[in-house]
Amino acid sequence: MATVTYAQASRHYPGTERPAVDKLDLEIRDGEFLVLVGPSGCGKSTSLRMLAGLEDVDNGAIYINDKDVTNLPPKSRDIAMVFQNYALYPHMTVYENMAFALKLRKTPKSEIDVRVKKAAQMLQLEDYLNRKPKALSGGQRQRVAMGRAIVREPQVFLMDEPLSNLDAKLRVQTRSQIASLQSQLGITTVYVTHDQIEAMTMGHRVAVLLDGVLQQCDTPRALYDTPANVFVAGFIGSPAMNIKTVALTDEGAIFGQMILPLSRDQIAKARAEGGDGKVTVGFRPEECELVSATEGGMPIVVDLVEDLGSGANVYGHAAINGDSERFVVATDRRTMPNLGDTVFVKPRTDHHHAFHATTGVRI
Repeated sequence: MATVTYAQASRHYPGTERPAVDKLDLEIRDGEFLVLVGPSGCGKSTSLRMLAGLEDVDNGAIYINDKDVTNLPPKSRDIAMVFQNYALYPHMTVYENMAFALKLRKTPKSEIDVRVKKAAQMLQLEDYLNRKPKALSGGQRQRVAMGRAIVREPQVFLMDEPLSNLDAKLRVQTRSQIASLQSQLGITTVYVTHDQIEAMTMGHRVAVLLDGVLQQCDTPRALYDTPANVFVAGFIGSPAMNIKTVALTDEGAIFGQMILPLSRDQIAKARAEGGDGKVTVGFRPEECELVSATEGGMPIVVDLVEDLGSGANVYGHAAINGDSERFVVATDRRTMPNLGDTVFVKPRTDHHHAFHATTGVRI
């Protein structure tokens, strides 16, 4: 069991203008499943590799429990890492792959056998222990990589996009297995992914990074309901939140002929720090509804309809301040419009989000 602390930890690659990871402050609790998420190049894998000892920490420090591991070699950190490409030895059987790290430690054979078979049972690999990796499917190989980490009984699991090589159906199945396994073992886990759905469904907390800077770290529900800034609002959720910067009045944000009401406090904050008479407002596709033309909605011309079976995503464009703006609305498939139709969209009361037009910070 262990806590992990990044204390102003930075990594700056030579020849680059900005740090890959910039003054990361993050505390991961004992037994927690924390997911690092963000777009490609945001610094999430570098952060993980810094914790593993595979990347240098140029400034700041990293602690496991109260021990400073910043300058310790990987083998001295008591961590186990699961890689994207499985990293199995092709000439070894499943049993030998899982037992290899324990053999290096000169663990007694009887203890190795107990640990390997226990992990194989947890991962449903008992029937594959004598096979070599080439005889396994992608999902089975990933479970072997997980088993190799489990038998070591480390303080911390590190997982770097372990599901990215699997097909869509297997990803869903395997991510539930990993989350269940982590809960069962109770080992502190740091998991990297670029897939926000994966992050939201697996993590106890999710840390969102952009350009090496931590944007927000909170529970999946809090990230979804109260994003700290425009980037988090647009990144979390699928389909993405509709976010537009529009004119601000004493009543709220003007969307064409529709006004989204804002509180006095929100309006005051929007006008501060060079707001320039504008405000950025967002509403999620599922937090609005299609209404009649007389109910004050925003007219949108339908460009695409995705029939998902249980519902539908309606994509379209609307004219706002002379510009054509794209929107997406989630609706019941029974009220699904046709291509080229004009529909009227209205966010549900108090279900929209407001951000400062210049800083992007939630107001």
